[in-house]
Amino acid sequence: MKAEVRNIALTVNGEQASIDVEVRDLLSDVIRHKLGLTGTHVSCEHGVCGSCTILIDGESTRACLTLAVQVDGRTIETVESLGSVSSLSALQEAFRDEHGLQCGFCTPGILMSLCAAERHGEDLEETLGEVLGGHVCRCTGYQNIRAAIEAHWSKSVTR
Repeated sequence: MKAEVRNIALTVNGEQASIDVEVRDLLSDVIRHKLGLTGTHVSCEHGVCGSCTILIDGESTRACLTLAVQVDGRTIETVESLGSVSSLSALQEAFRDEHGLQCGFCTPGILMSLCAAERHGEDLEETLGEVLGGHVCRCTGYQNIRAAIEAHWSKSVTR
C-alpha cells in the first residue's frame, strides 16, 4: 500500500518552496534528501542528540521528531541560513576562532539552538545550560564550545 502524499508549501532559509511529501516523511529527511540542505544532521533519530536542530518559526526544534506535513505554511531555518564558506556569521566565526568544533557533526544543531536563544534574549548562563544540556558532542568535551559561546555573547549580545 502506498503512503499518502501531500503537497506542502513552506519558506526555507528565506526561499519559498512547494514540495510533495509522504505523510510519514520526517522533516529531517525532507530537508536533507528532497531540499538538498545537508547541514542538518541526523544521528540518534530520537530527539536526544540535538544534531538535527533547526528553527521553525524562530523556535528551535528537532527535525527528526517533526513530520514534514506539520510545517505546511511555516518558516524553516537551517544552518545554511547563517552564512557561507566565504562569509561566516559572527556565531560561526566564534566557533572557528575558539576551536569550538572538531568533527563538526553536532555543530549545526548547536548553532541553531544558539540562534534561537540569542533571538529570545536569553542570558549567557541560561544559554550555556540549555544549549549544552540539549546537545551531544562526542569530540570536544564542550570546553571550546563553551568558550565560543562566551566569546560570542561577550561581543554580540547586548543586555
